Amino acid sequence: MEALTLLGTILGLGFVSGLNLYATVITVGLIVNLNLATLPESMQGLDVLGHPTVMIVAGVLFAIEFVADKIPWVDSSWDSVHTLIRPVGAAVMGGYALTGADPAVETALALVCGGVALTSHTAKASTRVMVNASPEPFSNAFLSVFEDVVVVVGIGLTFLLPLMMLGLVIVFLLVFIWLAPKFYRILKGSAGKIRGLFRRRKGETA
Repeated sequence: MEALTLLGTILGLGFVSGLNLYATVITVGLIVNLNLATLPESMQGLDVLGHPTVMIVAGVLFAIEFVADKIPWVDSSWDSVHTLIRPVGAAVMGGYALTGADPAVETALALVCGGVALTSHTAKASTRVMVNASPEPFSNAFLSVFEDVVVVVGIGLTFLLPLMMLGLVIVFLLVFIWLAPKFYRILKGSAGKIRGLFRRRKGETA
């Protein structure tokens, strides 16, 4: 049971990090600083997320993302930049959550955490591309706020009900595998649109 609880925490952190890494860092940091949840001894490494320097940097980046995430196509460009950042950040976080564990186990679960972050990031980015095809701009703002709420609720479940979070992430991964080919086509088309947008901007300023 303890192993499943740990796995639920790791997968939960990976999932929410893929949606918004900076909101995840800030929320976990607040939980640590305000003692809203008691971390098991094996996860004491997450205390580093509550360090003032980490909180300030994450706060500044979250503020930038909060704005960028609500502007059509700017959000997709931001997601493109974070295709590597979010999974790597999640993997590092997963490593901190396993302080003192066997190095092989720590490395394996850190990679799993990063992999889950990549899947939730891909699902988010693909959804944003579909929303950007809509002529009205309000869907982006609504979806951005909804994702932030999911991050906060997801972190709550991760620490309070890790087994439930484990089940939800497994369901998400199964659905993701089923939809993966569609996500690939969407992101491939999005990359072309973003390149075209930058080329037009460059042509206008030339």
